[in-house]
Amino acid sequence: MRIEPIPAFEDNYIWALRDDGAVALVDPGEAAPVLRFLERSGERLAAILVTHRHHDHIGGIGEILAHHPAPVYGPALEAAEVVTQPLQDGDRVSLLGTDFEVLHLPGHTLGHVAYYRPGSLLSGDVLFGAGCGRVFEGTLDQMQASLARIAALPGATKIYCAHEYTQSCLRFAHEVEPDNPAIIRRSEEVARLRAAGLPSVPSTLFDELDTNPFLRWRSPAVIAAATRWLGHPPANDVETFAAIRRWRDSL
Repeated sequence: MRIEPIPAFEDNYIWALRDDGAVALVDPGEAAPVLRFLERSGERLAAILVTHRHHDHIGGIGEILAHHPAPVYGPALEAAEVVTQPLQDGDRVSLLGTDFEVLHLPGHTLGHVAYYRPGSLLSGDVLFGAGCGRVFEGTLDQMQASLARIAALPGATKIYCAHEYTQSCLRFAHEVEPDNPAIIRRSEEVARLRAAGLPSVPSTLFDELDTNPFLRWRSPAVIAAATRWLGHPPANDVETFAAIRRWRDSL
């Protein structure tokens, strides 16, 4: 299976899972780029995967299905208007000869799910390159627990997030940890990729553990930054994460 991005809107990625003349789509918020892709490739649409209910992730589904009928998998807690195959934590979806495990990762929204197979995580808006999604519906405790669950996956896992946010996220990461050489190196590499018109994602979980302040709540430098923001040392990992997330939200 190949996983390739279809750019949408200004900074979304619709991921296309491709194998042997068939394709599954992840979070097609916009129909037009998908319809052009399917017309060019001649591939059969096998399924659509949804991570959460925000319009920039599901808005194109109706128009796509009008031309290419297919099952739509998504969280049982969300997107009832488009999902035909509701999923819960621990369910498995078999697509194009590959099994994906469904991970319920609340925080950004209450029902948000991600799809994991060994080596790849389709993370939606939970984890970005050097960043994480805003906490719109859930709690900061939930979001930190969801990110901790991702952090426990194998480090070589490729993270296929839904937005091209890496450069702006790295600028914030550098504010949090100005002396982190991994952030400086990654910023330079991402700048080269973007200058060449290339995506900055997928990253690996190793990359994120080294540079993403929202996964680095046990880093002394991140704890120190959280202490400055709070005015007192954070009591635990959740409070460290929450301070960094609130700092980011304030900018």
